[in-house]
Amino acid sequence: MAEHLVHDLVGVGIGPFNLSLAALADRTPGLRSLFLDAKESFVWHPGLLLDGTVLQVPFLADLVTLADPTNRWSYLNYLRHHDRMFPFFFSERFHIPRREYDHYCRWVAESLPSCRFDARVTDITLDEGAGAFAVTYSGGDGATVRVLARQVVLGVGTEPVVPQPLRPYVRAAAHTGRVLHSADYRTHRDALAGLADVTVVGGGQSGAEVVLDLLRHHGDGGAEGPRVRWVARTPAFAPMEYSKIGLEHFTPDYVRYFRGLPEDRRDQLVEQQWQLYKGVSAETLADIHDLLYERTIGGAPPPADLHPGVSVTGIEAAAGGGYTLACRHLDQGAAFAVRTDAVVSATGYAAVRPPFLDGVAKLIDWDARGRYRVDGSYRVALAPGVPGTLYVQNAELHTHGVGAPDLTLGAWRAATILNAVAGREVLRVPERSAWTTFGAPPAAAPARPRPGARRGEGPQEPAAPL
Repeated sequence: MAEHLVHDLVGVGIGPFNLSLAALADRTPGLRSLFLDAKESFVWHPGLLLDGTVLQVPFLADLVTLADPTNRWSYLNYLRHHDRMFPFFFSERFHIPRREYDHYCRWVAESLPSCRFDARVTDITLDEGAGAFAVTYSGGDGATVRVLARQVVLGVGTEPVVPQPLRPYVRAAAHTGRVLHSADYRTHRDALAGLADVTVVGGGQSGAEVVLDLLRHHGDGGAEGPRVRWVARTPAFAPMEYSKIGLEHFTPDYVRYFRGLPEDRRDQLVEQQWQLYKGVSAETLADIHDLLYERTIGGAPPPADLHPGVSVTGIEAAAGGGYTLACRHLDQGAAFAVRTDAVVSATGYAAVRPPFLDGVAKLIDWDARGRYRVDGSYRVALAPGVPGTLYVQNAELHTHGVGAPDLTLGAWRAATILNAVAGREVLRVPERSAWTTFGAPPAAAPARPRPGARRGEGPQEPAAPL
């Protein structure tokens, strides 16, 4: 089956970033858009929608507000629509519950006519006759549909990253629920809470939240929860950079600066800036510390071991159940082993090349490491003469810096793409967004004489009082 209408824009994947683009495009007259997702409905990191967890960005970083505060798909309008405006006002929240953000996004996705779920994209090819991309997807009824798009935006998100030694165990059915990625934590949390010993690998926010959740089972109401071991390669369990000036790394100004750097320097910076996007919120670290303090009153042994600067180098299933982890302390070079009943790999996510791109892979100008080359409008570099344009969201960490996966820049990036798709300024984007001057300052312009000064007399400081 084919839809002969040529869409101006087809989005593949409906996570927060493409949903932001769909919400902003909803107010653009004459723009024909369609967004497709394989899931049955919107869902955002379901494995970590735990009670008490909040977004690490303020609620103003919703789908639309930082690009279009008047848009009806704002978080504040969601609250009004659900009669929660006064409760929200009295709660004095700046960082909202993660579960509510998920519900807000679902409300938007279910309300937008351009969003189509249960639609798994299987192939993207070039239809030279139509001068457009052909996007093929299968629906829930098994029917195959082919649509045409002048421009395609990839928003397929990222996939869980698991350290090499753990991968065979994560994939094996015999170890399901005992060796897993944190993306599946909520599914197995009750079973994990009933074990004697659980090891969490990864020093970022998701690792900290899993550790805290497991510790809350230990001694809570007399229950005997697991002893928790927290292992991370990072040199410390460090707080995420959250100073007002430090956060200016998540602005369009920094994106523009980062894009102008040589590729090798960009790659170095991404590794060095781990605390900007891989750190833990200070509040979560404080909660872990306070809980350990409470649980050790009267000389009780701490219910957790914290091991920063440690790499997991191997794993073996132990006789009688459980696992033996081979570890190495990175600074000391010392090897040691630990025995545990389960392993939760909270080791983050990474962009992947979806298989449905195979049909156009030869048309994409990949860099030396097989990554997209992405310009300032988030266009992917294609071979000369290709009709149609390909954009990408949250796969440009290497070209645009640490803000790529951050929700703060989501609406701005979507507005930038929307302007490029429409070929005009649909939404104004700021020329300057930070106090910080990233990079060397421009050459100073000649000073303008102050009013009334004689020729050749420049601006003068007022005389100091005698």
